Amino acid sequence: MKYLAIGLLALVPICSAATAGGIFAGKSRFDLDREDIKLFVDEVSRRNSLDRENVYLLLAKAEPQPKIIEAMSRPAEKVSPWYEYRKRFLTEQRIREGVQFWQAHRELLDRVAGERGVPPEYIVAILGVETFYGRITGKYRVIDALATLAFDYPPRQAFFRGELENFMLLAREEAVDPLVALGSYAGAMGAPQFMPSSYRRYAVDGGGDSRRDLFLEWDDVVASIANYFREHGWQPGQDVLIEAKVAPEVQLGLDPRNLELKETIDSARAKGVTFESTLAGDTPVILIPAELADGMSVRVGLRNFQVITRYNRSIRYAMAVHDLAQALAARVYKADE
Repeated sequence: MKYLAIGLLALVPICSAATAGGIFAGKSRFDLDREDIKLFVDEVSRRNSLDRENVYLLLAKAEPQPKIIEAMSRPAEKVSPWYEYRKRFLTEQRIREGVQFWQAHRELLDRVAGERGVPPEYIVAILGVETFYGRITGKYRVIDALATLAFDYPPRQAFFRGELENFMLLAREEAVDPLVALGSYAGAMGAPQFMPSSYRRYAVDGGGDSRRDLFLEWDDVVASIANYFREHGWQPGQDVLIEAKVAPEVQLGLDPRNLELKETIDSARAKGVTFESTLAGDTPVILIPAELADGMSVRVGLRNFQVITRYNRSIRYAMAVHDLAQALAARVYKADE
């Protein structure tokens, strides 16, 4: 493992797949004389005891990425119905490679599941949906993505300035090289695609080396995903989804954007939703519309389903994670027989 000295905020080990490799050597830079950037530097430096000159030096090497603004500003595409969305993630390749990943890291997954109560299949499914098990983690330098959105994207300027600040602190705390680390166009990093604030808050040292490395260390990656779930209320040993049947008029009244546990087992049944469950009648649930090729269906989401939506605030995303997890578990446990 090689350390790259840059003389700014940190030294960091980065594998070749996560290096910039000279592709960010363009001429474009941010105007550091802009009043909003000067104010950002002053506030961040004072608030976190960072050297102002070092912060300026880092921002001087950040490069605006117009393609990111285009992507963020593009009108939202028509949302795919559930049955089409599901096909993207429940492919034979994704299931096969997920099984291979699980088998290769089984001891680690079993240990983390025992410590944090999150089943291996859900940890592996998150990795499968997010980055194809760590293979596709993003092509943008995180510093470029966050600076572009912090200074050139007013609609979410406050959020991304906060993430840029967190990224600078992360560089100091975890030896993440701020000029080398790559991620998504929104600045999400590593195999689990944590934003800097989530990295700082939820990542854990799973390997006992006093570092939290979501780029290279599977011990840290697996433990951090499980910790994210537990910190958001994952209930060990409890179900995630219940399949249900319901009349068409009830289906049409369901809000596909709702992520809250607004119903209970009893209230769902009172609305005509039919499903098998021995849970208490006052158990909170979400009624989830799920479009099929031949019509509508409904699923009943429990507290653990809501936790998955905290990773990505979409019921389709959470259903994809759940269904992939179930497909992986079925194949792994069948192979064990």
